[in-house]
Amino acid sequence: MLGLIVLKEIRSHLLSFRFLAVFVLLLVFVPATVVILTNDAVRQQDDYSRRQAEIESYLSRYAHFNRLGGVVQPSQPPIPFLALVRGLTSEPNLNAFDSDPLPVMFPLVDLTFIVAVLLSLAALILSYDAVSGEREDGTLRLVLTNGVRRGTVLFGKILGSAAALFLPFLTAMAAGLVVILLNPRLAWRGSDWGALAGILAGAFVYLGVFVGLGVLVSSRHASSSASILTSLFVWVLVVLVVPNLSPYAASLLRPTPSTIAVGREVNRLTDIERDELGRKLSAERRAAVVRDNPVLEGVERMGEGEVQEAIKRDPVFAKAHEIFRKESEAAWTEANRIQGAKAEVLRGDLRRREEAQTKLALGLSMASPFASFTYLAADLSNTGMRNTRHFGRLSAAFWTSYREYARKKTEEMRAANPTVDVWNTAVDVRDMPRFVYTEEALAARFKAAVVPFLLLAGLALAVFAASVLAFNRADVR
Repeated sequence: MLGLIVLKEIRSHLLSFRFLAVFVLLLVFVPATVVILTNDAVRQQDDYSRRQAEIESYLSRYAHFNRLGGVVQPSQPPIPFLALVRGLTSEPNLNAFDSDPLPVMFPLVDLTFIVAVLLSLAALILSYDAVSGEREDGTLRLVLTNGVRRGTVLFGKILGSAAALFLPFLTAMAAGLVVILLNPRLAWRGSDWGALAGILAGAFVYLGVFVGLGVLVSSRHASSSASILTSLFVWVLVVLVVPNLSPYAASLLRPTPSTIAVGREVNRLTDIERDELGRKLSAERRAAVVRDNPVLEGVERMGEGEVQEAIKRDPVFAKAHEIFRKESEAAWTEANRIQGAKAEVLRGDLRRREEAQTKLALGLSMASPFASFTYLAADLSNTGMRNTRHFGRLSAAFWTSYREYARKKTEEMRAANPTVDVWNTAVDVRDMPRFVYTEEALAARFKAAVVPFLLLAGLALAVFAASVLAFNRADVR
């Protein structure tokens, strides 16, 4: 009997104008979106390749350690999945607002938007009269007089409506995937297809939630006109209000210090106060070395050429000057350590509070199926906050290797020339480690997506249970 009810629902939807309108909209909108995103992803790949070539060209001519750290900042290359899901990469580039304001004011939509917004609204449009409509035309009473359990009828309606909506979406997706397959610049791998399968599974459960909400509302209303108004109100509340209010609620419940104020204090500690302490410690240590080594008397008034001549001419002076130099560097290293520790206390406190606030905001937002599906799609596609943390770990590993490379390179420069200015002297960095981005393993992404998927499944079951309860109390006459 369940199969017959599901087929009846699918057949009734296929013959309705609502289904035709949704099908045409998806068949046009999804492939067009994929085409636009594909072209944008290819453009981003070209821009990234151009920037990397410019960086390499710069390093071949102007490599100085005082500039090198800013030049070789790690950056993530565009991934092939950007042809479907943009995630955090869709944040507007405010620097480009003056030249082209439209992408900032109207950012590109993607697969997540299509499912989370358009399909959820379509699900309510298809299901708002699932019970009230059949109650009005008398068909619901005829079905129940045949001894069919109300729970079976309700489950068949939800499953049939979800399947009727998901089939045109899959058809439109297939057309969009053809665009991706025909583009030689987007080399999708097995992990990308696996991630897409996970996203589609989450999308089906997500649609089930909203179809269930439509059936629930329909069970509580006697007329379809009242049901559609309530369904739209529920959609606005679940899709727009809850996710957007969660960060503000979290900021009230767990406030954090001002990022600007903390940044200013950190800059004061690591710049002005660091310089004052460094000069003080350096002067003390240099004075102590001069007292112990009279041969260095007046060395601070000597020019670099004079120091070089004295080093070549007098081995005693050379040995004392090496101690002088090391003590001066040790003083600045100590100043950096002391002030850096003070700054890290402020940064650490801010970081812990921000992390706590973010976790609370995430928890509050996931009361909405919209947020749960968005997190699932972003994590599986490597475009969300999880990928940001993954990128941060890769960047930290790169900076560790870079600092070790810089230390060895400066030691080699000083061994060749004890008075060399290691920070402003051009150096050959062709053997320097380069940042290489690698996507997180698919298994780890699926593990992260388990929580939002289970939340979606739990919401679907809760909505179904509430629908059964409302339907059992409904008067079908």
